[in-house]
Amino acid sequence: MMMASRGGGVKLASSMMLVSRSFSTAISRGIIAKEAVTAKAVEFHGDVVRKNIGEFWVRGSVFGVRHGSTMSFGEKDQQKVEMKQTQPVAEGGDKEEKKEIASYWGVPPSRVTKEDGAEWKWNCFRPWETYSADLSIDLKKHHVPATFLDKMAYWMVKALRFPTDLFFQRRYGCRAMMLETVAAVPGMVGGMLLHCKSLRRFEHSGGWIKTLLDEAENERMHLMTFMEVAKPRWYERALVITVQGVFLNAYFLGYIISPKFAHRMVGYLEEEAIHSYTEFLKELDKGNIENVPAPAIAVDYWRLPPDATLRDVVLVVRADEAHHRDVNHFASDIHYQGRELKEAPAPIGYH
Repeated sequence: MMMASRGGGVKLASSMMLVSRSFSTAISRGIIAKEAVTAKAVEFHGDVVRKNIGEFWVRGSVFGVRHGSTMSFGEKDQQKVEMKQTQPVAEGGDKEEKKEIASYWGVPPSRVTKEDGAEWKWNCFRPWETYSADLSIDLKKHHVPATFLDKMAYWMVKALRFPTDLFFQRRYGCRAMMLETVAAVPGMVGGMLLHCKSLRRFEHSGGWIKTLLDEAENERMHLMTFMEVAKPRWYERALVITVQGVFLNAYFLGYIISPKFAHRMVGYLEEEAIHSYTEFLKELDKGNIENVPAPAIAVDYWRLPPDATLRDVVLVVRADEAHHRDVNHFASDIHYQGRELKEAPAPIGYH
């Protein structure tokens, strides 16, 4: 590093160009930019930005070696240029403003717009990932447990329902949050294990990795939605940490030992989820739970009408759970027939 004056910026950049294949950029940082002077030398293209108070770097690459030169005109301003203001952007809700990290890696922030040209405010999902839920799906379908593993999976789920009913009772908003923190785990675990299996065996997965990971992401979006409706208390957050830690490890081991048992158990979990959301709807219809406007994230994710309510959200979430029920029972049936998941095309995009 060597110090240079503002007037010597162009000369410095030119002197660094030793061969025809070279590259240099100038990155300016400061508060008030007065003018920009384009510096063009032999085989050199770059912008040297002159500022009243500021700091900029000139980097040149010669034979794969990175050189740097720094010109600093104030220490206080160094602390002000690390972040720059951008237009309001939302991640999980409406934010007043968001600061963007300044970086020379050349990864620009994406700017996505809706069909009407309005700015897309969600970073956690994109417009092409949204969909309209199929509400016509049969909610009453049930897999009758026949084998020992089926019965064990069925009664394990029934046993888990008792403490849940006791703890949450009629607080279905909080119940939904707890349910989704557990329901989002199996897809991620199954998808990860199939991913590792595909790598070990140098084989395709038949689309099942994507299907299971999409299921996990969909369940997580349920949680992001209900967080806008019901705020968890501190002890409910503590319970989530405990339950998730126990369930994740137990399901991980269960999937390794018997994938058909693991998928069957998730199928029964989804059947219980359908029942829970049906009870949620009954409480809404009775007026025991206020039918508030649907959260903005739900309106965009499920392409709901602008005047959608909480009842509309519960309907589409219940339909999602019914689709997850079908997928997991189907996956278990494949294993019961002595086949591998890759032998049956995965129901990608089954909503």
